[in-house]
Amino acid sequence: MAQATPLYDTYNRIPVRFERGEGVWLIADNGDRYLDFGAGIAVNSLGYSHPHLVNALTDQAGRLWHLSNLYEIPGQTRLGERLVQATFADKVFFTNSGAEALECAIKTARRHFFVNGQPERFRIITMEGAFHGRTLATIAAGSQAKYLEGFGPKVEGFEQVPFGDLDAFKAAITHETAAILIEPLQGEGGVRTLTPEWLRALRDLCDESGILLVLDEVQSGVGRTGKLFAHEWAGITPDIMAIAKGIGGGFPMGACLATAEAADGMTAGSHGTTFGGNPLAMAVGNAVLDVVLADGFLEHIGDIARVMRQGLAAIKDRYPGLVAEIRGAGLMIGIKCVRSNTEMVQAFRNERLLSVPAGDNVVRLLPPLILSAEEAREGLSRMEAALDQLSTNSPAN
Repeated sequence: MAQATPLYDTYNRIPVRFERGEGVWLIADNGDRYLDFGAGIAVNSLGYSHPHLVNALTDQAGRLWHLSNLYEIPGQTRLGERLVQATFADKVFFTNSGAEALECAIKTARRHFFVNGQPERFRIITMEGAFHGRTLATIAAGSQAKYLEGFGPKVEGFEQVPFGDLDAFKAAITHETAAILIEPLQGEGGVRTLTPEWLRALRDLCDESGILLVLDEVQSGVGRTGKLFAHEWAGITPDIMAIAKGIGGGFPMGACLATAEAADGMTAGSHGTTFGGNPLAMAVGNAVLDVVLADGFLEHIGDIARVMRQGLAAIKDRYPGLVAEIRGAGLMIGIKCVRSNTEMVQAFRNERLLSVPAGDNVVRLLPPLILSAEEAREGLSRMEAALDQLSTNSPAN
């Protein structure tokens, strides 16, 4: 009989225990070294034990951990100013997670219309395959049955249309619509991309309809695609945007960014958080931006992405019975599998390479953004070794 655990049985955990990390490597308690192309699901944007992040956190830990938002937090003001300067936004609200950032984004959109005399405009249109978090509102926004099952009535106010169907978005807009919420590059849904032309057309549709465009860049943001945020490739700006994961470099934090007009309803007392924007998180977030916004860093991501793309194109050609398609942008890459994606994730792990499964039978590659060309080639070599083994063990053989 399996030993009982004191933890909720909500995870099918892999039986590997990591005790430390160095750069893009994780070291297990038995000494095995794994090349990490998962980065905690796009969270550890600067890898492990990054000296600038460690110094920022330990320095702040020696001074103040928590204050609450009853008082001014200088690090919060500084990080807010830097995010405003680097993006479309005028206002920032700090959270502890991506789901909280999305909750804030949803509330911001609805509240905007409420204070402007249109309380009936609360509905938000989303897209099939979306993943926006695990709260009751965000699972309703994502509308995936496996996440909704058993949690009572679905939160009202969310309607979903097929992936990439602009006409369906247009048809779904009514006098009750407040916003459209999408990921510019779907992560959990299978690293599915939307073209710059499509995103520009969606921005135009929102403008023509008088509704807000809300972007979920929790996974695709903070340099992951080679721009600070993925929507920049299309030359558009949203009205509201949720971010998290990479901005904390491994420390739990997120943020909701908005224009002044979109955030006009978020007045004193309308929203709040106990832990969001705490001094520890702000110290790390500012340290992450120090690195990501430094000259040449985003260009480095593009250079490494090209190494990965070239190698993966060759792998696809060599293993057509295993790899159907390579997707994504920058260092947010998807391998569409011919056979089971869990089988490929396991094969990669057998070669001490970590990856992440996604929907649509895809394996995600989300390495730390500090990945070097040599480490990228090492990862590609391990993928080839894994696919060689899968080919040998193919049902056809």
